[in-house]
Amino acid sequence: MAGLLEGLEAQADRLSGTTLAALLAADPARAGDFALRCGPLYANFARQRYDRAALDALFAIAERADLAAAMRQLLAGEEVNATEGRAALHGALRGTAAGSAFALAARAQALSAQLRMRELAEGLAASDVTDIVSIGIGGSDLGPRLVVDALAQPDARFRVHFLSNVDGNAAQRVLAGLDPRRTAAIMISKTFGTQETLLNGGIVRAWLGDDARLYAVSTNAGRVADFGIPPERTLPMWDWVGGRYSLWSAVGFPIALALGMDRFEALLEGAAALDAHALAAPLRENIPVWHALTAIWNRNALHAATQAVLPYDERLRLLPSYLQQLVMESLGKQVALDGSEIGWHTVPVWWGGAGTDTQHSFFQALHQGTQVVPADFIGVVRADHPFAANHAALLANLLAQTEALANGRDSEDPHRRYPGNRPSTLLLLDALTPQSLGMLIALYEHSVYLQSVLWGINAFDQFGVELGKQVANALLPALRGEREADDPVTRALLAELRGSAS
Repeated sequence: MAGLLEGLEAQADRLSGTTLAALLAADPARAGDFALRCGPLYANFARQRYDRAALDALFAIAERADLAAAMRQLLAGEEVNATEGRAALHGALRGTAAGSAFALAARAQALSAQLRMRELAEGLAASDVTDIVSIGIGGSDLGPRLVVDALAQPDARFRVHFLSNVDGNAAQRVLAGLDPRRTAAIMISKTFGTQETLLNGGIVRAWLGDDARLYAVSTNAGRVADFGIPPERTLPMWDWVGGRYSLWSAVGFPIALALGMDRFEALLEGAAALDAHALAAPLRENIPVWHALTAIWNRNALHAATQAVLPYDERLRLLPSYLQQLVMESLGKQVALDGSEIGWHTVPVWWGGAGTDTQHSFFQALHQGTQVVPADFIGVVRADHPFAANHAALLANLLAQTEALANGRDSEDPHRRYPGNRPSTLLLLDALTPQSLGMLIALYEHSVYLQSVLWGINAFDQFGVELGKQVANALLPALRGEREADDPVTRALLAELRGSAS
């Protein structure tokens, strides 16, 4: 990989004096040639800072890394999670199976779980329950929360509320105004050992006063039963699905309740359509491949330290938070698959927010700051509201920002000079539907995986999140005054906490 990246840096050096405006002026056909479509999803890469020669170099890397074979291995259920000896078969959850017996068996398990989800949802619909509290954190929260916030309708049968943070204020706020007699709760935890979920689950169980409306999603049926939730109210998870890839599974039960099971299945169908595209489309016509190669270019050739994601649709306001986990937990690695130190940067910091609000907060730094921040802009062509003037203004701002960041504007007054040359990708959905949102999320999943293949790292483990949890558990006795902390700074901080609390 190091030699390949050196080749990219040579391409970047060649283009260092060339602006995006000059690239577009010299090659106006790139506006169309650097664009791809898959059903309701359109992607335009014309405002990325590479020319056709640099793009050829990127696709040569893709061919050398055999990204097409990597996609087949993922969807066929091969052991792509090498450090844990597992497959990563989130594709099987939504209907994609590349033919292996293991993938087909996983698909059968997924279909069985979907049938049970439908049965449980129908049972709840026939009850007096009006509100659902979904209790989980990380991958057991961010995906369902994003989809429900994006697609739930005001006349939905259930109102779904999410509780993730162990901070007791979160539980107070979620439960305020709800009627425990008309509320059900779902505890979602792969191991059913997650501290935040168990503590919050205990609060909600006591508040409900009736365990009959408490449900669980987990791989660990024993721990679930010990908590007091019987098998008939427990849905399965599997070790071949990582948490941040799990919204397509029974982890999506809150989605099914908020949207209805038919719309949840439409979400799966959209993701499966993108899976089929990623698997079958030639590299140069493959949207996840283009997206992954662009990320590699911006990180390793242009040395961008951060990446913004800017959805111009209020319903996608949680997408930056969701992608922070998906991308940074997957790609935040410093060792290769063989355990050796890698000699290049991996994931940048992902951040962002919804336009147009963010234009009035951090866009100043995007336009005139000293660091260039590549951005993914996401828009929705057709609105689902009657306010045509608002939607026109939203789309005008979306197009204007990508143009202004790319082209800039000169001025004799240095304070009013916009340097431009800020790269961006524009993703458009024809409309925000379960199908199109499923495609969008699957695009990012596959881009992340392909980046990991190019970097030679594992996108499916997350050992980095464990150390802080272990230290926190060890510090609980110190917080209770039962022992002293080993770290001298922590001892001083504990003394401060005790003094302030007294």
